[in-house]
Amino acid sequence: MTTLVSLTILAPLLAAAGALAARRLPIARDVLTIIGLGVAAGASMFMLNGVHHDGTHVVRVGDWDPELGIVLVADLFASLALPVALSLIFIVELFAIGQRRTAWGANPELAGPLLSVLAAGVSLAMLTGDLFTLFVAFELILVSSYVLLTHQGRRGQIQSGMTYVAMNLFASTLFLFGLAFVYAATGTVNLALLTERIPELSSGVRIGIGAWFFVVFGSKAAVFPLFSWLPDSYPTAPTTITAIFAGLLTKIGIYSMIRFHTLMGMDELGPVMLILAGLTMIIGAVGALAQGNVKRILSFHIISQIGYMLMGLGLFTAAGTTGAILFLLHHMPVKTVLFLVGGLIENDQGTSSLERSGGLARRRPLIAALFAIPALSLAGLPPFSGFIAKLSVISAGVESAHPLVVTAALVAGALTLLSMTKIWLGVFWGPDPDPDALPDTPTETKANRRLMRTATALAVAGSIFISIFAGTLFDLSERAANDLRDAEVYREAVLS
Repeated sequence: MTTLVSLTILAPLLAAAGALAARRLPIARDVLTIIGLGVAAGASMFMLNGVHHDGTHVVRVGDWDPELGIVLVADLFASLALPVALSLIFIVELFAIGQRRTAWGANPELAGPLLSVLAAGVSLAMLTGDLFTLFVAFELILVSSYVLLTHQGRRGQIQSGMTYVAMNLFASTLFLFGLAFVYAATGTVNLALLTERIPELSSGVRIGIGAWFFVVFGSKAAVFPLFSWLPDSYPTAPTTITAIFAGLLTKIGIYSMIRFHTLMGMDELGPVMLILAGLTMIIGAVGALAQGNVKRILSFHIISQIGYMLMGLGLFTAAGTTGAILFLLHHMPVKTVLFLVGGLIENDQGTSSLERSGGLARRRPLIAALFAIPALSLAGLPPFSGFIAKLSVISAGVESAHPLVVTAALVAGALTLLSMTKIWLGVFWGPDPDPDALPDTPTETKANRRLMRTATALAVAGSIFISIFAGTLFDLSERAANDLRDAEVYREAVLS
């Protein structure tokens, strides 16, 4: 198990180093990247199987005491989320290899290695057992994502990239101050030890720590009102970069929030979280409905869907936390695949504008099918994973007697369906666009198209897999939620 845990971090880092060294050799570079990401994804799947049967596995890096050293904790929550995340990065890299040969693609010399570094940062963020290493993981993700966002050097990318990095540096600065305060108050930043020491602090200090880190993680997750950077930043990047950003980056913020605030028992923040969850859902859904571009609509949907996860957390019940975890697992592949389909639309028509698109369902029925399945899932229609995830969160809200946030969730779901219908009518239905009014489409070969569509189909298959095995995933999410809510379970696993 120790080897499997280590591989999820080391394999992408080694692949990144090898790919950079072979950056002038396209085949070798791509093969090294795919092998590294594939090994990491495979290791995470075996890790999930091991944790499922044998329980939480802890790796003490350098065999240092947890109070002083780095601890990697492969509990059920991390083991559920990590295979999904690493598999998506692997799939997006396959898509990128096809798209790099076109004008829409990212720089092939940078994209693969930086996606590998991003994968290592994601693995470290999910597995770490202390706040300082989580900060390091966030910075690893920030540096790689900023370069991926702006490396093409276009004016719009640089402008939006500055907004993105400024907001994240603000969050990082808050994180550092929070680390200093927590260490001064408790003498440690290890999560297992903090589950003992934070409850011993006065209620004002406890609530202050919880609120401080809510702002830190909320900035990363694009929670209202800290979301303005997202819809301006994501649509400017190449499709492959936007897809992985949409599927993973905000989820790392909400993942960290679920872990920290549940382990520390920050129930006092529940009412505030529920208010912000309702506002996040509604404002994101309304913002999506007002857009006229596929990427911008999907970007606002990210904000809205984060609200559902925050709602599950803010209930601070076993059912609510279970729903938040299940929604996290569902949303990562669904949002990734929708942006990949957006890339297929751009490659076919040269634009993602609704006004300049149309008739794609007749001309490209495969693309229409690849869009329809995750779109219906995102809107929360049965029998797709989105319905099951939303039902679990909303049911938890009903059980906890919070009618206002439940109403907000239902309204946001209806608005999401309307905005997805808007994309369908604009891009896939209606008359074909005037060919003379379209920008030049990038040149691509049949092999390029086949690889991009295969990668997109794999992501769709992942979302269908979650729908088919929703019952099993719900049970596993419930176990993970119960483990998080019982801090003693986590503490004993790490410190014993």
